Amino acid sequence: MQLMRCSLDWTEQCLKPRQDVHIRELVGTPVQIQNGATFVIVDKTLNPRDQSPALLIQDNGGGMDPEAIRRCMSFGFSDKKSKAAIGQYGNGFKTSTMRLGADVIVFSCHLGDRVMTQSIGLLSYTFLAQTGHDRIVVPMVDYELNTITGNMEISHRYDKEYFMSNLSMLLQWSPYSTEAELLKQFDDIGSHGTKVVIYNLWFSDDGNVELDFDTDPEDIRIGGDVKKVQANPAWRTVNEQHIANRLHYSLRAYLSILYLKIPETFTIVLRGQLVEHRNLVLDLKFQEFIVYRPQTGGCKEAEVLTTIGFLKEAPHVTAHGFNIYHKNRLILPFWPVVSYADSRGRGVVGVLEANFVEPTHNKQDFERTSLFQKLEGRLKEMTWEYWDYHCGLIGYQVKKKLPPIEPPQDSPLGMPNSGKMKHVTLNHGMPNGGITKPVTLNQNHHSVSVEAASAAGLSSKRKEHGDLNKFERMKRQAGTRADAHNLEIQSLSSANQLMDKETMNLIQENKKLHAKCLEHEKRREDLDLKVRQLRRELGDVQQEYDRLMVELTSLDTVEEEHVRT
Repeated sequence: MQLMRCSLDWTEQCLKPRQDVHIRELVGTPVQIQNGATFVIVDKTLNPRDQSPALLIQDNGGGMDPEAIRRCMSFGFSDKKSKAAIGQYGNGFKTSTMRLGADVIVFSCHLGDRVMTQSIGLLSYTFLAQTGHDRIVVPMVDYELNTITGNMEISHRYDKEYFMSNLSMLLQWSPYSTEAELLKQFDDIGSHGTKVVIYNLWFSDDGNVELDFDTDPEDIRIGGDVKKVQANPAWRTVNEQHIANRLHYSLRAYLSILYLKIPETFTIVLRGQLVEHRNLVLDLKFQEFIVYRPQTGGCKEAEVLTTIGFLKEAPHVTAHGFNIYHKNRLILPFWPVVSYADSRGRGVVGVLEANFVEPTHNKQDFERTSLFQKLEGRLKEMTWEYWDYHCGLIGYQVKKKLPPIEPPQDSPLGMPNSGKMKHVTLNHGMPNGGITKPVTLNQNHHSVSVEAASAAGLSSKRKEHGDLNKFERMKRQAGTRADAHNLEIQSLSSANQLMDKETMNLIQENKKLHAKCLEHEKRREDLDLKVRQLRRELGDVQQEYDRLMVELTSLDTVEEEHVRT
């Protein structure tokens, strides 16, 4: 059962608040708890009583023994003690299944302690409503394998009267009207695994089943109109087909990004077709890698590597936001931390795993702690910084300018308004009080406007008579000013050289960090490959162990019979 959780949560983000559905909850847990499952199946089935559509979810995990299935179908209990698991409230399965349909029946087979058991449980709103129960009643029956006869027999945990009472309720309110039909559901489960059938599915306001099995025979969708994207008509199709939009109504699209990483030996089969895993990092261009180290009380909580970049389809696709995973499972897809105005932030997407914050009980958001609020603030800064310095790469106008370089205080530039605009007055003492012209010092091209010098020359030519000594003094003054201008230009050139050197150092440092990230990524892939190989070997050993345990149980039983005789 734990294998299936995440499939039920999927539509909580897709429908109106009063229509929250949780399909992904049933698919999400298997990779987290590593319970030995190699697949999970999600498909449409039919209720044999009235041929109405029902939802089938099945896995080949370890299954549940009689005690475990009772805890699973009881409210407020959770046996997840691993730090790698997400759920801790114990109500995910119950609330999720009951949101999809009025009734759910669970079949689970478990092999352990030399005993093979088969258990059946029913959680039925229809049963409770029509019988007027004032408390939740969950009918359950258990069977054990008789190793001598090879048949499943009534478990001796409870007396026969209790068993028959529960079986009677199951046959009356489940889709299966005979005990043989119930037991037949175990045929494709094998010695371990769990099958969930959700029936009497809920209807939307328009009178149709909320889950759409017909539009796409290889998918399960949310019934109703597909979300329309407000975009340029020429770009509307690419926006509507992008995964950031499709995940809101397509279970296949959502399951493809549900895990940050997925074991090679584990597969999700939706409507008979494999779900291909999609790494959202590979959808980004012009990638940057940013390390975030959250702290509380001066102590570092974690070290989070965020990959940020533009979507490959940018600027045509307007989707943006961060995909935040928690313990390998997606919690917030394309979370828009900023509301872009004037395109600032459009197309910027990030991917990170935030294990230092806790998700809410429905795994659709995070608890609004101070740590999470700090994370949100940092992600906003990342978005704006990345956009300001990279938007020109996809055709937008670059508005962010590098901060001006502050020259030394003893430099000719160490004065108010230096490096921007300076006014130089030439021809002092001449008619009309001289001419004042702006001299622009351009830090990018190291150029100076010569309008002032030209105007001074023109004014000198117009003067037919003048004092020679005065003219010589003016020439010396002009020469002094020219020297000052040259010094200013030289200072700017030195400052720009310093800025270029710092920029190159930053680029080199970024390349080194990028190379380290790639090295760590390759090392993790090698380790994942070794882990998958060990799991396959462990699976073979487990199968052989199960076979030997069954044989040993048979031998013990034969020996006991021999002793009795």
